[in-house]
Amino acid sequence: MQKLLLISAMIFTFLLNFESQAQTPQDLFEAWEKNRISKIFPSDTRHADLKNYLEQLKKLDIKVWEVGRSYGNREIYQVEWGKGPLRVMMWSQMHGDEPTATPALMDMFAFLQKNRDKAWVKKIEEMITIRAVPMLNPDGSELYQRRNLQGIDINRDAQKMQTPEAQLLKKLRDEFNPQIGFNLHNQQGLTTVSGTTNQAAISFLVVEGNPDLSNKEGNERNKRLSAAMINALQNFIRGNMGRYIDSYNPDAFGDKFSDWGTNAILIETGALYGKDEMFLVRMNFIAFLTALNVLANGTEKNFSPINYDILPNNGSGNLFHFIFRRANIVIRTAVDFLPTTTDIAVNTQRRRASMFAPSTVAALGTFPFARGLEEYDVSNYYLVSRLDAIKVGVLSEFNFYRKDRQIDWKAEDFDKKFPPDAIFSGGKWIKPLPK
Repeated sequence: MQKLLLISAMIFTFLLNFESQAQTPQDLFEAWEKNRISKIFPSDTRHADLKNYLEQLKKLDIKVWEVGRSYGNREIYQVEWGKGPLRVMMWSQMHGDEPTATPALMDMFAFLQKNRDKAWVKKIEEMITIRAVPMLNPDGSELYQRRNLQGIDINRDAQKMQTPEAQLLKKLRDEFNPQIGFNLHNQQGLTTVSGTTNQAAISFLVVEGNPDLSNKEGNERNKRLSAAMINALQNFIRGNMGRYIDSYNPDAFGDKFSDWGTNAILIETGALYGKDEMFLVRMNFIAFLTALNVLANGTEKNFSPINYDILPNNGSGNLFHFIFRRANIVIRTAVDFLPTTTDIAVNTQRRRASMFAPSTVAALGTFPFARGLEEYDVSNYYLVSRLDAIKVGVLSEFNFYRKDRQIDWKAEDFDKKFPPDAIFSGGKWIKPLPK
């Protein structure tokens, strides 16, 4: 029944908007490559790189100015484009290690300014004023950590206002008084679409805020906006989008923005196996411009909130980066050397693209309903840890030996006498399993 409703809503949306859409998702997909200024993986983008992007926007005659300083005295900037009565505020990287939307915002502004001669872009400029704060937490970004230099989660500082970054965000909201806010984050790369083992590459939440203060009309509009973005992204990540369950948190900025009169949409970027970080920058670019386009031309009203409401919730716990199926673990310090057969799940920690990312054992046992982004049947091999005993939390440094080899596990100079047939180290195959 839910699938039938989704199909019906999508057909209805398509028919209503076939002629009114000035720019197709595929057009935006291609436009990103031609117009983008982002050249660095988001996870490798530091404060100095942001300043370089902002200088490029200034050269395009886009208004950019410093609006405050972080706890570590790094500059925080605001970008403005458009001159319309509808005010939209966007902010990214209030968590320093959640960077995807920052370059997407840079690319969005560059595209808008370079394409002001297009009728649909001109319409956005006439109808909307956009202000964005890219990299609200530059100190956290520099250290690639969630919190600011005070060790405070800025996104949980909406009431106490202990951080200069939170105080600034509130001040900027109050000065601009936007009707719509986009709260831009990253979620874990192994976040799934509920009921599946599909990665949630993008997840949405229409933040309704305090039920007693809720702006129902604004929330319904944001559901339609989300439906428009979902509809556009279906072309590229169908089956890889999820939705957060809304629960009011007065300490969170999304909820407080909604309480203060700015209905907020949370967009969380995850990961997608086989696609790099720049692909997800492109997905954000498409989503942002789709939302602005339908707001400006009025077709937002034609989208059904059903497309948002029936989007599956996020899930977790049944997806891993690697699963080694039917591993025969041998502990060389044991007395009897009898192997233990089990599945081993391994996850890689989130790091900058240019940095080493440790991989650790996430689970041991049998996982019939779990999936690994990469899975290996190692039933014909003995597995020996190159470091500690294999248990949850230890580094996944594994040597593999074919079971048909005659191996003396007690031998001195063991590694020289019995070189492994395969080596898994640092989350990759140093010596691949023989085919």
